[in-house]
Amino acid sequence: MPREGPAVGIHEALAAYLKRTGLKTRLDQASVVEAWPDLVGPQIARVTRAEGVSEDGILFVRVTTAPWMQELQLMSPDILRRLGERAKKIRRIVWRVGEIDSGRAGRR
Repeated sequence: MPREGPAVGIHEALAAYLKRTGLKTRLDQASVVEAWPDLVGPQIARVTRAEGVSEDGILFVRVTTAPWMQELQLMSPDILRRLGERAKKIRRIVWRVGEIDSGRAGRR
């Protein structure tokens, strides 16, 4: 049966599908991992690596040392505000101390 109404471009159809299914929010959240160095700047990017985002908006970030983790915990409200300004729906950051792959951590 032919569809009635105006034709819709693939871009519009895909955007509508992503929004309707909630996948747009997940893609926005997941994009934080790749964009992390640009979002937080070179100093923080050198000592951290974003590892993933849960469905409920929790960002998991690996940090090189406990002192850096404490500093970043204090900075969390500011970082969350900056992420929000970039339409990243992250509601909380969980900082974890551990080794990071230096080849990935500071790349830009």
